[in-house]
Amino acid sequence: MRLDMAREKMRASILLLPTVLLIVSGIFLGGCSQKRGVQKHTKYTSKARHRATMRAYTVRSKRYTPTYVEVGQTMRGISSWYGPNFHGKQTSNGETYNMYARTAAHKTWPMDTMVKVTNLENGRKTVVRINDRGPFVRGRIIDCSYQAGKELGLDKTGIARVKLEVVGFAGKALSNAAIAQQRRSNTQARVQLSNFGVQVGAFRRYEGAKIYQRRYAHYDPRYKAIIQRFSDVDGLPLYRVWLMGFGSEQEARDFKESHAMPGAFIVRN
Repeated sequence: MRLDMAREKMRASILLLPTVLLIVSGIFLGGCSQKRGVQKHTKYTSKARHRATMRAYTVRSKRYTPTYVEVGQTMRGISSWYGPNFHGKQTSNGETYNMYARTAAHKTWPMDTMVKVTNLENGRKTVVRINDRGPFVRGRIIDCSYQAGKELGLDKTGIARVKLEVVGFAGKALSNAAIAQQRRSNTQARVQLSNFGVQVGAFRRYEGAKIYQRRYAHYDPRYKAIIQRFSDVDGLPLYRVWLMGFGSEQEARDFKESHAMPGAFIVRN
């Protein structure tokens, strides 16, 4: 009797073993899938990453201040390219550099800016998306990926004189006709990726702040006048009027210094 019961328990254990192994395998594989999921990246740079990449930075004792750009803006200089030595490494905006994608490095233009690059020596053109910082060599204004460089003929010459033109943002390049229309109507799309501003006034009464807001509402179409409510040490309201929309701290500082604004100072929202 006892021998029969022992045999039954052994048989049950053997039958249960595949199920246990299946469950354990499922947990292990599920755990791996979850880890892989955590490592996924978004298609383009997040707002938080944008803000981080728009901060001033220093390379080789030289300070660079990123700023906003608008569709149709141009720049001329020398282009270079970078490839195998950087393939698979992280770019300045957190992406993994792919030498076969049409991307490029620029010292100050915002990430995900779409740029048409024209080789002025052979007429070749291509459109790249900015996803890195550089090149930090005097006279060079853009560092193209291997793919973009090859399309421009840089794989043979190494460097070349180029013209850059902003043609869009976040992966979308506008047509020449759309860009021309925006420039004619003065409605060029642009990117502003900073929360710097200039405080132009502070008031106890909301009505006073509204008057100042209206005064600065059309002061410069690039910037927006807003009212921010704060409380002082006694808990009383204080209404501050800020002019917002500057592409960098330096831009806000230059604006303040070039206009007669007694008592104005830089703020960050």
